[in-house]
Amino acid sequence: MDGQQLQKFAGDRGLELPGADVEHRVGPDWDVYKVRDKVFMLMTDMPGHPVVILKADPDDAETLREQHADITPGYHMNKKHWITVEGGGTIEEELVKRLVTDSYRLVVGGLPRAKVPGKQA
Repeated sequence: MDGQQLQKFAGDRGLELPGADVEHRVGPDWDVYKVRDKVFMLMTDMPGHPVVILKADPDDAETLREQHADITPGYHMNKKHWITVEGGGTIEEELVKRLVTDSYRLVVGGLPRAKVPGKQA
């Protein structure tokens, strides 16, 4: 899948998740996906190619980088906890959906119970 398809699949999945929304606050070339004001995904165009930046468990992030040439450390983010995904031969729709969902869950898991979408205090 190419970078444009990557961003479309990731963006569509991100907006399906409870309480998620998208902002364009960082600049005109950045889409920032948040849940309860906490970032779980960013999208931008690095020189020449669209990318998706996602939170990841550090062990999973390392494994993903080893298995996929199109996954690298998080661009402008903590390299241990974030990954950058580029369109490429090893990236498929199901992987993108899983990575977006995992990123969202990591962020939601750190929220106070009262702020978790769909949960009551």
